[in-house]
Amino acid sequence: MATSALTVDITPLKRKPGTQHHFELSFPPPEGVVLETAEVRATQLHLDLKLEGAGEELIAFGQILVDWTGPCRRCLEDRDGTTTITLREVFQARPVEGETYLLAENEVDLEPMVRETVLLNLPVAPLCSEDCAGPDPDRFPTTVVVEPDPDEPPPADPRWAALSEITFNE
Repeated sequence: MATSALTVDITPLKRKPGTQHHFELSFPPPEGVVLETAEVRATQLHLDLKLEGAGEELIAFGQILVDWTGPCRRCLEDRDGTTTITLREVFQARPVEGETYLLAENEVDLEPMVRETVLLNLPVAPLCSEDCAGPDPDRFPTTVVVEPDPDEPPPADPRWAALSEITFNE
């Protein structure tokens, strides 16, 4: 089994149930791990977590601070921000899909938990400020569509031009 940089040895926690292991770690997203939505991507992760052995389970709790970058949804200028995520997750030897994470015999890989938690909490459409006026009209010109005059007949379709030559005798 390949181990990630977020694999932690939990042997000391298994020896004394109820003990905690606290660690802080700052790092860019691991190579090959996609931490981005359609527009927003994580640039740096700061973990402040505690691991606690609880019988056959392991509980991870604490915070993840995510530095991210993405375009403002109104003006489209790049914006940087930080999202704070508070979490409490359970690891088990036989995980329940979508509810708990895999706990190996003597180690735990925190990468799947971190990846899912970060992706679910990245902003979907960030805003640089509440009073953002939107795109600069000189950089992003718009065209105004003029509605036709309702009293003026619509232009004839050239595909039907041959029908206008037909005359009927009454």
